[in-house]
Amino acid sequence: MRTAGAARYALGGLGVLLIGIGVRLVVAEPDPAGVLLWLAGALVLHDGILAPLVLAAGLLLVGRRHRGTLRGALVVAGGLVLVTLPLLVRPGEPPNPSALPLPYGRNLAIVLAVVAAGTTARVLVRRRRERAQRDDGDDGAAGGGRDEGVGGGRDDGDD
Repeated sequence: MRTAGAARYALGGLGVLLIGIGVRLVVAEPDPAGVLLWLAGALVLHDGILAPLVLAAGLLLVGRRHRGTLRGALVVAGGLVLVTLPLLVRPGEPPNPSALPLPYGRNLAIVLAVVAAGTTARVLVRRRRERAQRDDGDDGAAGGGRDEGVGGGRDDGDD
């Protein structure tokens, strides 16, 4: 119990230190108002758009088979979009010519298609495995069915 309290205080102190470093960097910035505006916009976008979308996606997946796989795919796809979106929606030429050396819109679509294909393949493989387990269980009604040990057993549908 004492160790958990010490760790909590150490992490809290580290957090306060990092906040102090962040404030010092914002104040040293030539345009601190621009940084604060960006931070406010990020907060509004997160709490006003991203969090409700994640909540809605979670509610749509409740009770669905393979929801863990679907959630993982949504997290990966969302992260990819969030990383590339600022560069894609910025008007005009990027200030750094190496920021967009490739067609990011096309490449984002390709990577999202790969994520969707991988997710579909995983779901199909799991369905096939479940079907094979059911078929093996039907043939072994006299006690010769599959071993229900490690790797076997009923899928709870969480993945």
